[in-house]
Amino acid sequence: MTEDSSTISQLSVAMTTTGMMTQITGENTMTPSSSSRGAEFYFQCAVVVIGVVGTATNGLILYALVASKQHKKHVLIVNQNVLDFFSSLMMVVTYSLQLCNIHLTGSVGYWLCALVLNECLLWCGYVGSVINLASITVERYLIVVHSSWSKTKLRDWMIYTTAAVAWVASFIYNASGVLPISTVIDGVCYISEVGKNTQAVLSNLIVSFVCFYVIILFIFIFCYGRILVVIRRQAKVMAGHANAAPSTSQAKFHQMQSNVVKTMIFVSAFYAIALLPSYAYSVYMLLNQIRRDAGYYASASLTYLYTCTNPFVYAVKFDPVKQVILRLLRCKWAAE
Repeated sequence: MTEDSSTISQLSVAMTTTGMMTQITGENTMTPSSSSRGAEFYFQCAVVVIGVVGTATNGLILYALVASKQHKKHVLIVNQNVLDFFSSLMMVVTYSLQLCNIHLTGSVGYWLCALVLNECLLWCGYVGSVINLASITVERYLIVVHSSWSKTKLRDWMIYTTAAVAWVASFIYNASGVLPISTVIDGVCYISEVGKNTQAVLSNLIVSFVCFYVIILFIFIFCYGRILVVIRRQAKVMAGHANAAPSTSQAKFHQMQSNVVKTMIFVSAFYAIALLPSYAYSVYMLLNQIRRDAGYYASASLTYLYTCTNPFVYAVKFDPVKQVILRLLRCKWAAE
């Protein structure tokens, strides 16, 4: 299995469709205790519920974007919700199949093991979402901080190419880490012994942490910080030309500044809080050579919850989208 860019699949233990576990040290497969098996079952059920909620919320936001005709204006935000929708849907499919304990045979069984049961497709959506989220931040930075350059140089094909790169790069990254070490033995999906080398796992974890945590957070803080500086500078210029009474333009700038600050704090803090426990606990499990326990399940659940709430960070900021959602809710209340 994978945990943010396929590290968990190589990191803690290899989950199988029969509830058996294999430690990364290369020891023989061990049957977990009944309490561990029970915790794992409840975790899988919880992830299915989280996936259903995430699929519904992302689907709702996508509908609102299309209904409000915002999907053509904000390609990357639509792509963000499609990626989160795909990731949430794969949560439901992946963990439902794991709960079913199906017997795998032939080439179909291998690909089902590699792509679905070992969570390759699930984390393709997740990693693509992270890449796309950084792209949205950079796009906003260019439009606000380098407005003259973006008006003359930023083209639609660049935006569409960026959206496609999020999908392609994510699939290549996850597939290259999961497919070579996925194997089916006696109808059960495993991570092969090659994928349990401690040094290789630790190296992969460090690379993942730097690329998908440190660098992404730096992009958030730097870009939104620069955007805030520019907005404040513009607000001061307008205040110098305005009368003593506050103007409508001033009020708009203050509102824009407030929205930027709130978005910067929320995006950065939520991302940092949601992913840090998974990385920290992954290192703890690796160094102590332990199986999955309550700490792992709690940190993994927090990461999954991030995918469900992510669509509301950006899409709901648009008034047309909010109006569509509120209209749907009012219709539902009226029907009841």
